Amino acid sequence: MAQRFRRALAAATSAALAIAFAPSFTATAQDAAPPPGTNAHHHALSLVGEPRMPEGFTHFDWVNPEAPKGGRLRQWEMGSFDSLNAFSIKGQAAEGIGLIYDSLTISSPDEPSTEYGLIAEWASYPADYSSVTFKLRPEARWHDGQPITADDVIFSLGALKAAHPQYAFYYKNVISAEKTGDNEVTFRFDMKGNRELPHIVGQLTILPKHYWEAADADGNKRDITKSSLDVPLGSGPYKVKSVDPGRSIVYERVDNYWAKDLPAQKGQWNFDELIYSYYRDVTPAFEAFKTGDLDMWQENSANRWATQYGFDAVKKGLVKKEELKHQRVAGMQAFVLNSRRPQFSDPRVRHAFNLAFDFATLNKTLFYGQYIRTNSYFANSELAATGLPQGLEKEILESLKDQIPPEVLTAEWKNPSAATGMEHRNNMREAIKLLAEAGWTIKDGTLTNSKGEKLTAEFLLVQPDFERIVLPYIEDLKKIGVVANARVVDTSQYKRRLDSFDFDIVVGSFGQSHSPGNEQRDFWGSDAAKRDGSRNIAGISNPAIDTLINRIIVAKSRDELVASTRALDRILLWNYYVVPQWYYPFDRLAAWDFFGRPGKLPSQNPGTYRAWWYDAKKADTVRTGLGR
Repeated sequence: MAQRFRRALAAATSAALAIAFAPSFTATAQDAAPPPGTNAHHHALSLVGEPRMPEGFTHFDWVNPEAPKGGRLRQWEMGSFDSLNAFSIKGQAAEGIGLIYDSLTISSPDEPSTEYGLIAEWASYPADYSSVTFKLRPEARWHDGQPITADDVIFSLGALKAAHPQYAFYYKNVISAEKTGDNEVTFRFDMKGNRELPHIVGQLTILPKHYWEAADADGNKRDITKSSLDVPLGSGPYKVKSVDPGRSIVYERVDNYWAKDLPAQKGQWNFDELIYSYYRDVTPAFEAFKTGDLDMWQENSANRWATQYGFDAVKKGLVKKEELKHQRVAGMQAFVLNSRRPQFSDPRVRHAFNLAFDFATLNKTLFYGQYIRTNSYFANSELAATGLPQGLEKEILESLKDQIPPEVLTAEWKNPSAATGMEHRNNMREAIKLLAEAGWTIKDGTLTNSKGEKLTAEFLLVQPDFERIVLPYIEDLKKIGVVANARVVDTSQYKRRLDSFDFDIVVGSFGQSHSPGNEQRDFWGSDAAKRDGSRNIAGISNPAIDTLINRIIVAKSRDELVASTRALDRILLWNYYVVPQWYYPFDRLAAWDFFGRPGKLPSQNPGTYRAWWYDAKKADTVRTGLGR
């Protein structure tokens, strides 16, 4: 689904690259038959049911349409940045830069796989999904006052494909874009029956052709394929106010934002300023939050959440700490084993690495028992495979039985249990046995193959605080003869090595939506395994998986999509491409208590910078409490 692709790519590059994992642009439920070929106009889209908001709605029910504007929201990011071009594979783009742009459609964080028209007033497509037409709103404007045109939309598709291989790959089925009427653009596809494609195009970030084809202040022609610190022209709710390269970036709200009163935008983007400050390490960033130099903290450490929130501001009620339940698909966070490396090409070796990971002790000693071990690539959803395959899922898997591990059909995949020390020791013995079967035997305390090569594994990290998690794992690996170590690098080096697959093991996160589709090609597809910059960092090249990805993409019903996704889940798990980590079905959020927010929060995320607002009276109370 296109929305997920945008989020995942943004996380991978620290830039809001507006791609996304796509539902298709329709107001019908996924289980319904395709609409007749009348090219009806649709104001909204959903792949998992009908859009909640009908045509003519005035605002979302998770916003305050009268929310006051003002104040600022100060947040932090790890590392550094050297570019304001969010679309090029080159450079590290500044966090939040995607906020200056609009797309044809915009997601609702309260409805999974659901989109509403933004630049596009409506969309239409034939029953076979071979094309999609968007009608642009005549009031849509760039920040310089010029209208957003069909030429801008057509230019954007070609420019983004040229700028980043992930765009080229994700939009590869979109073969043309042409102006087909007044403020209308039609995109044509090279396949039929792919219900996601209209929505994938709807998620396209629209770029100003007149800006990118003009010269910069020095008289040089702008090049979207290169990194740049020139402030770009956008059309979104924010624009760049100031930049301190590598240190901070400040966005200011656009007072005359063209879409501020549209139903899909009303009551949102309420902060006058959004500020992102960069830190090399989490410790000084958290200290900055504790002293009031940062306004909000989204916590990802169970240890810190349990032990480090006893500071005075929390005790006085000036900082509000809460856990917000979400309904997102948890996806897969894991140690990703690069199967391109010879030592990880054998699934028995990868299985052994999973057996050696003692999650139970880690959860008890470092995480205070807060986490759930991930047992699926689609955890926390109906898409996760459970028990033995049944019905349509079983039929799908049986058609692939010559290409998949036999256990896929005969056993339920589970992570190894290590609730006791004895269980963990048994797991370690089983790991040694598997490694021996794969040709690795212990000589002088080290696993060695017939060529005399040692089994080595380097964990490439970008977050220093992750070392405390990795180091106990390394010690267990050493006990079974693996020569293992950890290396922490800066964000720019990490991105270069990740893009070129120059690593043994990294911590990877594969975000999923409730409606998986075309993005699965980039996660697990054979073509992506060979393409630098793809998200197939595990190097998966598996014909059965390719078959299932294609089946997911052209699924004609929700039942078929769920069954195909569960089948994919099983095959991924039984090939042991990763060592699963954990998830938590809550968002941990701490914030200085000067924010207002709607009574209802979106189900997929808290909607902080999109739907919350600055409360001046609360801010006065906080300042008084701090003695300022």
